[in-house]
Amino acid sequence: MILFFRTPTNSVIATACNNEFNAEDIKKLCWLYDNATVEKEDNLKGYFIGPRREMITPWSTNAVEITQNMGLTGIRRIEEYFPVKDENAEYDPMLQRMYHGLNQDIFTVDIKPQPIIYIENLEEYNEKEGLALSREEMDYLMKVEKDLGRKLTDSEVFGFAQINSEHCRHKIFGGTFIIDGQEMESSLFQMIKKTTQENTE
Repeated sequence: MILFFRTPTNSVIATACNNEFNAEDIKKLCWLYDNATVEKEDNLKGYFIGPRREMITPWSTNAVEITQNMGLTGIRRIEEYFPVKDENAEYDPMLQRMYHGLNQDIFTVDIKPQPIIYIENLEEYNEKEGLALSREEMDYLMKVEKDLGRKLTDSEVFGFAQINSEHCRHKIFGGTFIIDGQEMESSLFQMIKKTTQENTE
């Protein structure tokens, strides 16, 4: 069940709960939501901008924890929605979406798993998906394919690319360094840790 609360600024706070709330519980929520009023309808008409249903926001996590500290149990998720004039209103599609009405399914995610996709051509897939795998990484993946006796899946290749991307500094800071043909004794991580250990003050 989802209860809708209208705040003084006209935003709507949707509160998903596992159980019915008594009048005292609703009064506490109205207070928490800055003197909001509970909507009588289960479905609200109009256009609203709010968080994507697939992602529970940090705001929601904090809000649910606050309700638990207030002695309210059974609340699963709390999100805020902002009314807009029409579907042409601007919003951030990375974090938000446009809702044409708010109903009891706004938190329902009905995504079916996609079938496993085996990558026939690693080089084409690397280019198409913008994975930026190096030649050495591509050679490594081709060797893994040979060792496994099968093509790699899209999730395996994508996961490898994420772990080995330049955004993951563990590969760089934890790797073996060879400078002018000479292998260094320590990785960058080890050198940083050594500096910290020797200078504890």
